[in-house]
Amino acid sequence: MGLFTLAEARSELERLRPVLDEIVTLRADMVELSAALVPGGEPTSLGGLPERKAAEARLNELMTVIQESGAELKSVAPLLVDFPSDLDGAPVLLCWLEGEPELGWYHRHDLGVAGRRRLP
Repeated sequence: MGLFTLAEARSELERLRPVLDEIVTLRADMVELSAALVPGGEPTSLGGLPERKAAEARLNELMTVIQESGAELKSVAPLLVDFPSDLDGAPVLLCWLEGEPELGWYHRHDLGVAGRRRLP
């Protein structure tokens, strides 16, 4: 896939927001369903193994949507999405972390999230 300009990445993040929101909900459901399925686990009104498998399948579909957009889903808990880009001639990843109101960070490919810096 190609590189995103900052404007394109911000636009794509907004387009992906419903997908990201659904991932957050499914993530919580899967944790609750998984906990209910262990021996002695507390039952949940969410269901059982069939619902757990359905949630996992839906999560995989949503992760594919993100991947097909050209963005990179680096983490599900917390959600971390990178957009390949170029900043002043250097390859970078524009970086969005769950809970952030906008795409305002970047990092070099080799540094990962620990090397995040605010966009100029």
